[in-house]
Amino acid sequence: MHSAGKLHHNGGVTRSTTTSPSEPARPPASPAGRFGIRRNLLRPEDSEAADRVTYVELFFDLIFVFALTQLSRYLYENQSWEGALESAMLVLALWWVWVYTTWVTNWLDPAKLPVRGVVLGLALVGFVGSVSIYESFGDRGLVFALAYTVLQLGRTVFMLLAVARHDAELRRTFVRILAWLALASVFWIVGALLPLQYRLPLWLIALAIEYLSAGVGFRVPGLGASGIDHWDLSGPHIAERSALFVLIALGESLLVTGFAFVDKESSAESILGMLLAFGAAVAMWWLYFDHGERAGAKAIAAAADPGRIARLAYTYVHAVIIAGIVLTSVADKEVLSHPHAAMTLSTAVVLVGGPLLYLVGMLLFRLVVARELLVSYLVGAGALLLAFAVAFGLTPLVLGAVTTGVLVVVAGWETVVRVRAGTDDKKAG
Repeated sequence: MHSAGKLHHNGGVTRSTTTSPSEPARPPASPAGRFGIRRNLLRPEDSEAADRVTYVELFFDLIFVFALTQLSRYLYENQSWEGALESAMLVLALWWVWVYTTWVTNWLDPAKLPVRGVVLGLALVGFVGSVSIYESFGDRGLVFALAYTVLQLGRTVFMLLAVARHDAELRRTFVRILAWLALASVFWIVGALLPLQYRLPLWLIALAIEYLSAGVGFRVPGLGASGIDHWDLSGPHIAERSALFVLIALGESLLVTGFAFVDKESSAESILGMLLAFGAAVAMWWLYFDHGERAGAKAIAAAADPGRIARLAYTYVHAVIIAGIVLTSVADKEVLSHPHAAMTLSTAVVLVGGPLLYLVGMLLFRLVVARELLVSYLVGAGALLLAFAVAFGLTPLVLGAVTTGVLVVVAGWETVVRVRAGTDDKKAG
């Protein structure tokens, strides 16, 4: 007597069952139990809809335009080591909210009404959190903490209910994620309730819990870890969503510069400052979209382990890229507001730090997705460090011109090398 093997696919989970020819075939058991939403809300597989970015996702992203402007405003008006640490924490918190939501809509289909409704609800909560950012270390700390935890926990609970009946592996993964986020939420809420001096350290602990949890595969005692490296993700969707967020961040930097310019009387210095800000934004766009974005999209689409690239390149490394853009927008405003002021340490850090963070982020991104260590990025980073060393003999306007020049040179250098190597746009894509 021999056995015949058959493969069954249910909600992205493939498993093998064995039946005997003398026995009637039995339907596969539910992979996840009896609780949860009956309707399958997962994205359809092997179709264009599996990779498509939907309009409701783009609407959700609009919340972050305002959030990033508030972050830039906060950092500009709190240029101290403590203010820098608070701003960095807020940038990473907002990025983490966006990343988690992007991963959820990578699995769930936003075209289906329940998913669309939840995304719009998350947008509302995110808007409440965004209007609280500027006073998050003041009178609105509790509002910000509640909005953040509702976003994280509410979205995770919905995801758990959505996949419970349809994908056993995802169900176990989001049980683990919920446990980690619940632990972090304690520190978010307690940090908001205690006196102000405890807020930053407790919120940093909460953020560290959330970031480190992904690094250890959301390991939970008794449940083990999730195989993140082998997650069945839509690589093109992750790549496109991340690229769109980079565009949003660049748009925010131009928005901040535009408001700063219209608040001043036109002068040679203000016009030059505006042109330098625009030049920096173009250079950063070029560095990401001329070839880097395509290299990343191609790598994650072809990867046997898209989860690894999504976690490293599109989660952790992109946080550095976004932070660099936000800090550069603050630098642009500083140049416009005080073009000839005496150089201070905080001003030098802001002016050099933004472009430096961006180049480091792009260097790491290309290293992860294409395994290439670009000399142009290394030279650019070295030039920025040299500019910082001589910054105190320069004015903010001159230093801004130097940092923008470095970005432009690095962008042009990479393009020239690629063209000379015969890698045209079609081949690069």
